[in-house]
Amino acid sequence: MTTAFKDAGDSVASVVCDVSNVADCEAAVAAAIKAYGRLDIVVNAAGVIVKGDPTKVTEKQWDQVIDINLKGTFFMCRSAIPHLKKTKGCIVNISSDAGIQGQVGHTVYCASKGGVANMTRALALDLASDLVRVNAVCPSDVMTPMLEHEAKTSGMPTEEYLRDNLKSYPQGENSRYLQPDDIADLILYLSSDSARGITGAAIPIDYGTSAGLW
Repeated sequence: MTTAFKDAGDSVASVVCDVSNVADCEAAVAAAIKAYGRLDIVVNAAGVIVKGDPTKVTEKQWDQVIDINLKGTFFMCRSAIPHLKKTKGCIVNISSDAGIQGQVGHTVYCASKGGVANMTRALALDLASDLVRVNAVCPSDVMTPMLEHEAKTSGMPTEEYLRDNLKSYPQGENSRYLQPDDIADLILYLSSDSARGITGAAIPIDYGTSAGLW
């Protein structure tokens, strides 16, 4: 996707932002407006995960996951909505396959990402008359630093953890992890005019892990 941006001749501006802080969300949107004069697409992709026994989850861990995954997503949307109404823009929120089904050891993460998925549906209805579309992408495991961190802190050798994790996929020995570009391509489609009829959707991209039992 970086190559696509370069080929299009687009420039990229960046701003440091803590999405769990409402003022930072507002500042990030203001920086985008200052840099480009308008706002067409918002992608909420910041996220963290806590895994394990729910009886051992601390209040600090709960607050961190909910504040970044759910609160941050909402307040970034809230900050952007007035500008998106002007451009008839769109929002794409990153939920998870854990946002549309329960998963063992993921209670807090499921709570945060399930909130994102259903919040997306509600926002889509709230903004439909303004022609602002809102959708959620629900990936399974993506080969990113977050997955690598999970593996390194699992208590298992990293490669063993990654191999064992794929056993939950229906493709069996042909299972593989999603790559960041897989998610980026879906976001790009949902942000395009080709997806003008899609709003309020929580779309799995997970090799069928959320489809049911196998």
